[in-house]
Amino acid sequence: MGIMKRTLICETPKAVGKEVLLKGWVNTKRDHGKITFVDLRDRSGIVQVVGSGEELSSLKPEYVIEIVGEVKKRPENLVNPKLKTGEIEVEVKKVTVLSKAEELPFDMGKEVLDLTLPVLLDNRAITLRHPTQKAILKVQEVIIDAFRKALKEKDFVEFQAPSIIPEIPEGGADVFEVKYFDHKAYLAQSPQLYKQIMTGVFERVFSINKIFRAEPSVTTRHLAEVVSLDAEFGFIDSWLDVVEMAEYTIRYILKEVSEKCEKKLAMFNATIPQIKDKIPVVKLREAQEIIFKRTKIDNRKEKDLSPEDERAICEWALEEKGSELVFVSHYPTKSRPFYTYPDPDDPEFNQGFDLIGRGFEWMTGGRRIENYELLVEHAKEWGVNIEKIGLYLQAFKYGMPPEGGFAFGAERITQGILGLKNIREGTAFPRDMERVDFRLSK
Repeated sequence: MGIMKRTLICETPKAVGKEVLLKGWVNTKRDHGKITFVDLRDRSGIVQVVGSGEELSSLKPEYVIEIVGEVKKRPENLVNPKLKTGEIEVEVKKVTVLSKAEELPFDMGKEVLDLTLPVLLDNRAITLRHPTQKAILKVQEVIIDAFRKALKEKDFVEFQAPSIIPEIPEGGADVFEVKYFDHKAYLAQSPQLYKQIMTGVFERVFSINKIFRAEPSVTTRHLAEVVSLDAEFGFIDSWLDVVEMAEYTIRYILKEVSEKCEKKLAMFNATIPQIKDKIPVVKLREAQEIIFKRTKIDNRKEKDLSPEDERAICEWALEEKGSELVFVSHYPTKSRPFYTYPDPDDPEFNQGFDLIGRGFEWMTGGRRIENYELLVEHAKEWGVNIEKIGLYLQAFKYGMPPEGGFAFGAERITQGILGLKNIREGTAFPRDMERVDFRLSK
């Protein structure tokens, strides 16, 4: 007689009257006198297992077990409509413990994990097993997959950008310096220079990268390591072509999440951001004027939007344009990286833009300078070491089309769609000023 083949829990409703071998974790256990009920969990779902005897009653949550049992129809009055397997249960014939688990530090059987963020993250190896935490990561998987699919449909080619770079193209000191053999290098803040080089190869490229920001920032929306969804493409006629491609991409992502994550969204009472017609586009100074009129807070000479400004412009976009997303463009040229294209009509401001959604930034993008001489001039002016970006400049020295691109933050989109209070919930293993797996001692 051959070895019995494992049945996944999701397949049990089709196996009524048959004997099955199930493998998984003890989700919860309920003792009712001589009868014990166990909710068994595997990658495909949960099923109720029922039986008597010490084998079943001695089990504890998170024990890894395999059981042999018969699939039976539940009486109609005991059907559980919340479970896909709610019309059946498995009557146990044999239990084998594959691995024991210590007593959990909190109840994992609750629908919502009522834990503080430090407790949630300090116990990440366990808390990630909870349905809500798994749902966050499944939504993020759909976001990343949808980004990839959206751009492949527009003939973009995927490439892998390096994480170790020789120079700081974004400017500022918010980078992680690394000892690179006997030299000094940095962890990439962005794959920007490489995706521009690759635009000279394939015209249209995208890259899904881990990027690193050493911002001294402890907020609900900053991380030191994030997943950046980057795209770049050539032969544009205007910066508005880049806006249009970015809008197409985020709409595609939202549509995929809406279609594939209905139950996961419901777990968070979350809705897909509303967009009535087009996502509105406003220049920074126009946005600041709107905000001043609405709030009487005067930030009209600032080089960027404050968190309060971002919330205010989103409120305006929803009320006036029926959109929970808004593009804000034309930031001061000197406040953005050296490669951003100055607006010919007003070079003090550039043709860069951000996508603000539900009160915070989801994406940044813009047209880039393709003229070699101007790029060199800007790099020097911005204090970038020309020798260390020689490979990048090589691409422009030998002919580059007018081009632009954008980068979405995968965790920011996840946070925005699900309404997460803290971006640290939007990633499996958050890295910030105070944490690398565990909280860093002061």
